[in-house]
Amino acid sequence: MKKLPIGIQDFRILREGGYLYVDKTELAHRLIDTGKYYFLSRPRRFGKSLLVSTLREIFLGNKDLFKGLWIEERHGWQPGPVVHIAFNNLDYRNLGLESVISEHLQKVANAYECNIQGRSSKQLFQSLLEELSKQGQVALLIDEYDKPIIDYLDDLPKAQENRDILKNFYSIIKEADRYLRFVFITGVSKFSKVSIFSDLNNLRDITISRQFNAIGGYTQAELEMYFGEQVEEMAQETGEPPEALLARIREWYNGYNWTGKERLYNPFSILNLFEGRQFQNFWFATGTPTFLMKVLRAGWHYQLENLNAGSILLDSLQIENPDYRALLFQTGYLTILGQPAYNVYTLGYPNKEVKDSLLQYLVGTFAHRSEGDAAPAVLQLKEALEKNDLKLFFKHLDSLYASIPERIFREKTEAAYHSVLYTALSLLGFHIRCEAAVGEGYADAMIETATHVYIMEFKVGHSPQEALKQVRERRYAKAHQAEEREVLLVGVRFSTEFKGVEEWEVEEG
Repeated sequence: MKKLPIGIQDFRILREGGYLYVDKTELAHRLIDTGKYYFLSRPRRFGKSLLVSTLREIFLGNKDLFKGLWIEERHGWQPGPVVHIAFNNLDYRNLGLESVISEHLQKVANAYECNIQGRSSKQLFQSLLEELSKQGQVALLIDEYDKPIIDYLDDLPKAQENRDILKNFYSIIKEADRYLRFVFITGVSKFSKVSIFSDLNNLRDITISRQFNAIGGYTQAELEMYFGEQVEEMAQETGEPPEALLARIREWYNGYNWTGKERLYNPFSILNLFEGRQFQNFWFATGTPTFLMKVLRAGWHYQLENLNAGSILLDSLQIENPDYRALLFQTGYLTILGQPAYNVYTLGYPNKEVKDSLLQYLVGTFAHRSEGDAAPAVLQLKEALEKNDLKLFFKHLDSLYASIPERIFREKTEAAYHSVLYTALSLLGFHIRCEAAVGEGYADAMIETATHVYIMEFKVGHSPQEALKQVRERRYAKAHQAEEREVLLVGVRFSTEFKGVEEWEVEEG
């Protein structure tokens, strides 16, 4: 059984080290064979850097590394100069973006024994491409083009400064067409794609492309083909049939979708799953979405399932005013759920790993707690419902509200209540629907446990009796009239004076 390449993004190291490689060379060859200028956006840990490294070795003509792979006997293997810029490896935080770009270009020039001149990174870039083209047309590979912007989203002036440096730097590419053999640019997002690449309007964006959908990430077929031994071993350890284990893996880690059709696995999560042989949060844990949480809390965005967004909105983001739907989609926290209609996409959580992890962050964000503190409080809510102890349930719910700052509570009383309630209930793990379409309206929450169905209506400044009257009049319990489980209607009044549940009342449905 081959070693799993966790954290390895260098194709040469992967191949020479005997690590497992999911063969993406057919798609890499298709890129080279059908076009010249490409842009690809994918979330972090989705194989972008390995893809760029693979392209680098192809253009360097290192056929020996591709023995047994699809491309081995289908490519011409004509070597030529390669300029590979990986922004995640440049120390721009300490040395400044302009400085480290110039330094990197000089290193490339030294490696090819050519002299370049210029006082700016733009001038050095132009000089480098001109000089290298004397040795053959250049393959230009830029990985994580947007990282110097993303790293400073909490520092708007610095993000804007880096954006302007990159815009100036990239403007050389179109002018250098005669020197270039191939151009491939990747990033996590499309932040300011329009402004950064405004002069480079011949880039083909393959982010939402059926032809190249599987160029990053694993398909179901690839999972079963390349990880068959791991699945068999893990199934033996867990004592479940391989088919049942595969279904559980799909629930946890499958679901990323950029075309409305074929769904993908995040490679990082799959590799870690088979290495550790247990289900847990792998991808989400590699990056804390601090800026994203700030955007969501600032706009009180907490209902993130079945969001609609137009293709233009998803196609780019502005640094100054990022739309939360595009931000969630481009960074991988939401994905496309189905085929678009009239260029409108429906977005939702890709899988259990992302949903559970993001909801933990959201509960903490809206309750003004750390996600580590929020999770135990939510667990207490679950235990109370399992005991059918509503008094204890509302006591624990109050404890979540207690940490909300007084000023925010006063300004956004209803939103403060609903955001914590919605995210906490969504995380509980029961069959839960918030704002559920039932009867002749929308119930605030419908929670189904093994023994009970709770239909809840929440009011701010109105009595529980009014809430229950609405439940009865709009027949929210109609669909559960034949239930063997006990159906309970719950009316709740949230206080406008203090942070908590002022009173509640329950009756049989």
